[in-house]
Amino acid sequence: MPHQHFVKETRIAAPPAVVFAFHERPEALTLLIPPWEAMRVAETDHSLSPGSRVVLRGRLGPIPMRWVAVHTELDAPRSFVDMQESGPFAHWVHTHRFLDDGAGGTILRDEVEYAAPLGALGRWFGGWFIRRKLERMFAYRHDVTRRVIESGGP
Repeated sequence: MPHQHFVKETRIAAPPAVVFAFHERPEALTLLIPPWEAMRVAETDHSLSPGSRVVLRGRLGPIPMRWVAVHTELDAPRSFVDMQESGPFAHWVHTHRFLDDGAGGTILRDEVEYAAPLGALGRWFGGWFIRRKLERMFAYRHDVTRRVIESGGP
């Protein structure tokens, strides 16, 4: 099954440890869910440690959805990885990187390796739709992260 790759990078005017710490906050995931997505955090271990889980519940159109992600790697404050255990994708691995830009800031880099459900049929009919949703979602997430951190807000 061929996988697709998505990458989003944004510079944030704060050191990597600060940007990483934002992602450790209990409310971070809730803040990062775009308001137009019908998703909510149903369960969380409030941890990025390997083995910790997050369960999201919502709807994909009229279809109820449950998405379970498990954290598999942690290299604080440089990166962490979560992987879909069950959910809407045939494959999903999300690597969060916090790269020192050498000028006192961070390059927030999200790398997603994914595969659409339904194999070739899913890629053919849903590939553009998934890509568009990822672009919009990660633009929102990066904007919220940057604004919260750079403003010193909640």
